[in-house]
Amino acid sequence: MEDNARRSRRDLIQNIAIVALSLSAVLLFAQSQIYNLISGQDPLGDQFSGSASVDATLQQTPLTAPVRVAVTGAYTRYGACLTTDAESFSDLGLLLKESLGSAGSLTACRGRDFLTALNSTSVYYDFLSPLPLSILAKLVGGDSAADSVSARHLVLSVGSGTVSLYTWDGEDDFRFCQVPPVSADDMTAIASNCTFGAAAFAMDQEDPTYSRIAPCSLLLEEHPDLPVLSAANPLSSTDQVLTSLGFNPSTKNRYTDSGGTEIIREADRSLQIEPDGTVIYQSSGVSLGISAADDVPTLSEAVDGCTALLRRLLGDQSGEAALYLEAVSQAGETTVLRFGYHADGVPIYFSDGGAAAEVTLAGVSVTELSLRFRQYTDSGETSLLLPLRQALAIAAAGREGAELSIGYADGGASVSAQWLAE
Repeated sequence: MEDNARRSRRDLIQNIAIVALSLSAVLLFAQSQIYNLISGQDPLGDQFSGSASVDATLQQTPLTAPVRVAVTGAYTRYGACLTTDAESFSDLGLLLKESLGSAGSLTACRGRDFLTALNSTSVYYDFLSPLPLSILAKLVGGDSAADSVSARHLVLSVGSGTVSLYTWDGEDDFRFCQVPPVSADDMTAIASNCTFGAAAFAMDQEDPTYSRIAPCSLLLEEHPDLPVLSAANPLSSTDQVLTSLGFNPSTKNRYTDSGGTEIIREADRSLQIEPDGTVIYQSSGVSLGISAADDVPTLSEAVDGCTALLRRLLGDQSGEAALYLEAVSQAGETTVLRFGYHADGVPIYFSDGGAAAEVTLAGVSVTELSLRFRQYTDSGETSLLLPLRQALAIAAAGREGAELSIGYADGGASVSAQWLAE
């Protein structure tokens, strides 16, 4: 009898334990599903929703970019490498904003016309890569201009008492139009009051060696002391990345492969976090609830939303560098955006030629995203640039027509500024 009683108590305890474990499993599953519904239903969509909170975030951190400028006065040129949010760029930015806002239909012109415009009282802008005029207008605080025309180089030039806008995509598309609202007197005053250092274009030089590089290679008489940057992977915890992308940090569907890459799979989405801090997100068409005015976002909506998303992922981990838009294109429902890093207006390039970040949208859904987590800090050392003559000789011996410029080349833990022939 005692054995039967003991056996009954043991069976009762086992049954209670089984029920408790089952309930625990159900609760964990429910918690996971609730988490996904709350944080995963629309993990990226808020960036496109136009909500007040997102708008406020974007207003606090407006889209910025590196820009090389040259101001030509009556007797000489002045130049600098800046960012669009720099105080020293404010007058030039307002001038470009007004010009793009009032620009009419752009007419095709010759490359010779573009270069000739640089010899008048003028302001030259180089945004490093071609972007739609609507996005360039956005960079200087405007909200108008065409998506159909892209430009990397722009010139505002005074001629016969009027101001004309010239654009060049860096390849073979040259255009111009007059911008009557912009005053020739204002242009002259800006040129007269310019405080940048002396500069010259390669085409200004009589030495035939300069003719082998791009005519608009901007050569500053004095370059600022550019620091050597220490580069590192700042991604010590991956939970923040998972949360920002709507994954459950407590998911069991995660593992690390033999190469050290952490892989997380959830329904039709996957996330890879590589040892060097590169994050790769993919989705096979899962709707993320992104909203826009139409089924396909405008270029401006796509740029705003993806910039906000990348900033949220990075937080303050990029150190003394910042993301900037290198390219945006749209074909049908597909929008592709490419971003780079820059440090105080000087671009940072990777040795493999890849981007700092790329985002692909199918309609209003983010289907692919890659982001290199890199943190750049001043090492306290100064980059040692080759003398201009030596850099020029090397560039001239390479591909003819390459543009000579200064940039950072990220190939490891120490990143130095150097001459680059692009």
